[in-house]
Amino acid sequence: MGNIVPVACQGINEDDDHNQQNALRLQFVDRFFAWSGHRQHCSPPNARKVYRRASVLNYVLVMSPQASPTGKIIRFGVFEADLATGELRKSGVRMRLQEQPFQLLAFLLERPGQLLTREDLRSKLWPGDTFVDFDHSLNTAVNKIREALGDSAFTPAYVETVARRGYRFIATIDSQIITAAPALPSSSEDPARKPSVFHPELNIPLPNRAVPRALFALVQVMYIVFYVEALFHWRGADSALTLYLPASAASPALAVVFVTAAVGIALRCYLLSAVAFDYQHLRINFERMFIAALFLDELWALSPFLAAGKIGFGLAFAATAALLYVPFSERTLLRMAYPARS
Repeated sequence: MGNIVPVACQGINEDDDHNQQNALRLQFVDRFFAWSGHRQHCSPPNARKVYRRASVLNYVLVMSPQASPTGKIIRFGVFEADLATGELRKSGVRMRLQEQPFQLLAFLLERPGQLLTREDLRSKLWPGDTFVDFDHSLNTAVNKIREALGDSAFTPAYVETVARRGYRFIATIDSQIITAAPALPSSSEDPARKPSVFHPELNIPLPNRAVPRALFALVQVMYIVFYVEALFHWRGADSALTLYLPASAASPALAVVFVTAAVGIALRCYLLSAVAFDYQHLRINFERMFIAALFLDELWALSPFLAAGKIGFGLAFAATAALLYVPFSERTLLRMAYPARS
């Protein structure tokens, strides 16, 4: 691309004559200098004016959209890094990542599997004339990257630390796409309209992660209320069990209520705290324990019958039918909140 050399009387380089748009711009700049009367004969008093004009036009040329006609998007798992815009997205949703951590991530992504020493990173991100606490800044940038990716220094899935040497990107790069810079929207287009981003597994518009997480947390609170209520009114539960079971089976059934309620309280406290702190492996752990959780939830789906004397048999039956579906809805909510890595 043609750049204006900010020195009076030196003229303009035209390195990209094949680019018609850049050539037209350079012609405009050429005419500007000709009009100002300083291109061929510059007197010292006017040199600063020409330099300032050259600097402004050089900035316009560099910063305009046509200056970077293409960009690279690197995809890994559910993440994609747009090196042109400096954005990190997860399943189409933009993640918050500051400029310097993103530059470090981009440097790692462009060299997957390759050990980048701390000196390599220093020379890339912090030039020699930059005065900064390098070790602290590098550690902070790496921690920001791991926080955005949901990664861990002890069990890394993306960024591996090589002790006293540097870092390595260890995940698989799915694709690298060279994309054209987006065209400016025309006046006839509605800038408020945005294409829908679909969930990679469920084929539904990708929701705000806070919504399924909040619903999942409410389910856990509901079950805790069930357990505590049953334990608090255990005598009433014992009486209700005698209505449906013989006397010899009522006592063992009450023991099952006590044991499963205790296990359920521990399980729900774990799930509630995990979703509250946005634990990135919650979905994986829940799927591992799904069969046990399904058995527990299906058993407690019968709990409305313990209150059938107060709410009626029909309402207890309807509540049980709804509770039978809850474990599957929990799994779907976690899929919505924590899409699996492809």
